[in-house]
Amino acid sequence: MNSLNTATARAAEIVLEEGLLGDPVPLWKQTWKRLLRKRSAQVGMLFIGFMVLVAIFAPLIAPYDPNQVLLGVEDIKRREAPCIHMFGCDVAKPQHLMGIDGNARDVFSRIVYGSRISLMIGIVTVSAALVMGVLLGAIAGYFGGWLDNIIMRIMDVILGFPSLLLAIAIVAVLGPGIVNALLAISVVSVPGYARVTRASVLSVKSQDFVAASRVLGASKWRILFTRVLPNSLTPIVVLATMGVAGGILEAAGLSFLGLGAQPPMAEWGTMLGSEKDQIFSAPHLVFFPGIAIVITVLGFNLLGDGLRDALDPRLNS
Repeated sequence: MNSLNTATARAAEIVLEEGLLGDPVPLWKQTWKRLLRKRSAQVGMLFIGFMVLVAIFAPLIAPYDPNQVLLGVEDIKRREAPCIHMFGCDVAKPQHLMGIDGNARDVFSRIVYGSRISLMIGIVTVSAALVMGVLLGAIAGYFGGWLDNIIMRIMDVILGFPSLLLAIAIVAVLGPGIVNALLAISVVSVPGYARVTRASVLSVKSQDFVAASRVLGASKWRILFTRVLPNSLTPIVVLATMGVAGGILEAAGLSFLGLGAQPPMAEWGTMLGSEKDQIFSAPHLVFFPGIAIVITVLGFNLLGDGLRDALDPRLNS
């Protein structure tokens, strides 16, 4: 009896959610409700929301300018450990929640401002790679033939190289800097979006509604951009969400090697690279930037997992 009641309640929930009685519920609302029920998505959105708020209100949160040298301004030493008054630090000493780096700058302020740079890196690299990859993959999948072969063989050549090594090679040719690092990460990310888009377009273009549009006389480009591509975006959205995390990690790796953001820019990878030799003598200089990277990357990965589950009809039947 209990199992029957449970099944009945679930059926009623599906009817209400899917709009089987009355007006149908829009797909985006259904997806949003499913997403909010996923524990991984909840945690991911919590982490991402926290980092976004930190980035927006950085001038209000950070007690110092991220590039301000405090040596001579305050009674501090280079690479001094964190000083938190409520945890027993002498109240006569200036408070520095995450300590002082090798250039006598406040680590907490640099971490806070670094959230702006890292989020910008993730969004910009994914946006650029998404536009190029989706366009190339959609054209290859819809038109096929020699155009498909040329585009996908180029993507295969790029995929033949480890992404980080290829990004390093591109930056080495163009020169170190944040702009060139963004360009390199975008280029190496294009094949992933192109392959996923091509596979999705191949699946959608054989559907009946595409054939109906073709019979009604719609042009190929119109069918591609108004019928096929909008119905192929589900896996692309999930990949793009996780791609933000990948972009942040790769940019941090390039900056760690001295090829990405250049000093004195407050970027987490640069902070790690500058103080990597102090891991035993001043571990806070490595620990806090590393934790910031972990929280941000984990947030986008968890959100991507939840989004994938919410958009998968097999998991919501």
